[in-house]
Amino acid sequence: MKKIVSPYGYREGFRDGVPIGLGYFSVSFGFGIMAVTSGLFPLEALIISITNLTSAGQVAGVEVLQGVLAAGGVGAATLIEMVLAQLVINMRYALMGVSLTQRLDDNMTTGKRLFFSTFITDENFAVSSSKPHPVGPRYFAGLITAPYLGWGLGTLFGAVAGDVLPLSVTNALGLALYAMFIAIILPPMQQEKGVLPCVLLAAGLSCLMTFVPVFSFLSGGFVIIISAVAAAVVLSIVHPVAEKEVQA
Repeated sequence: MKKIVSPYGYREGFRDGVPIGLGYFSVSFGFGIMAVTSGLFPLEALIISITNLTSAGQVAGVEVLQGVLAAGGVGAATLIEMVLAQLVINMRYALMGVSLTQRLDDNMTTGKRLFFSTFITDENFAVSSSKPHPVGPRYFAGLITAPYLGWGLGTLFGAVAGDVLPLSVTNALGLALYAMFIAIILPPMQQEKGVLPCVLLAAGLSCLMTFVPVFSFLSGGFVIIISAVAAAVVLSIVHPVAEKEVQA
């Protein structure tokens, strides 16, 4: 059997990743600000970004951290809460990784797959999956370079700026992170009828458990977990994906 080799190299991958990196820089700036205002040092915020590369997961982790600092210590329940929150939020990356295995050339060995899986994001997955031919390790290395640097440097600059800029300015810049979340859900919302109800239901449940006193015993992390899982289960029953859409 003829070996499948990708026609794309590092240079083309880097070129495709530059727009993603520029976007990540501006968005992670907001995360850096959020991190230092939550009590982290700039170096700690940078370490989180360069070892995670997940916007929603990092925000959820920082929110759980705020609860930990307020409570004055870390308990077993807190650690379980953080693990479950990350599992729910980042589950989609596992699905993306499985899908991407069908688009890789024969040079992508098991070890390389394990390494590059760390850098799978929504945007990197979308770009690499859209290529007409299989992608290899050289292309993927080029693709992730700019996004990884953009996310890390943006976090560092935002964290440093958060220590020196006025509170009114840092609050305004911090909104960039949430603007990215809105930008992520808008395209699928226009394509799939079930996305908007799912988002609204999750938001409604989150508000309910945050502001109704009877749910005051729930921490921020568990509110995220319950809202996301409950909304996904309800919409999977009320608005299931058609069989032909799954096969496509």
